Amino acid sequence: MLRVGDLDRSLAFYTEVLGMKLLRRKDYPDGKFTLAFVGYGDEDSHSVLELTYNWGVDKYELGNAFGHIAIEVDDAYRACEEVTRKGGKVVRPAGPMKHGSTVIAFVEDPDGYKIEFIQKGTRG
Repeated sequence: MLRVGDLDRSLAFYTEVLGMKLLRRKDYPDGKFTLAFVGYGDEDSHSVLELTYNWGVDKYELGNAFGHIAIEVDDAYRACEEVTRKGGKVVRPAGPMKHGSTVIAFVEDPDGYKIEFIQKGTRG
């Protein structure tokens, strides 16, 4: 679960830039929050990401305990090109890890959360 400061902006990033699907969204007026679930497939057979928008909160401190979300992709170089083309931010271009041969890249969502792309077939 990630807390987001602007749900529409975050949904646009995860669906339009990363290509996930909005699986479900529900407002909780009594609790003053909205939950949205995004992923690459249905919740029965795929991992999904829960985005939580607490009404009236537009920014969070990310802290130092959280690292990043990792997603396996077919081609990290192409994935970075697509993120850039769609207006997203690549913070570490695709290439081999500093201490290994795994091809990785990092992009950043609108709230500053890092998403690592790990290229399929290069994990070593």
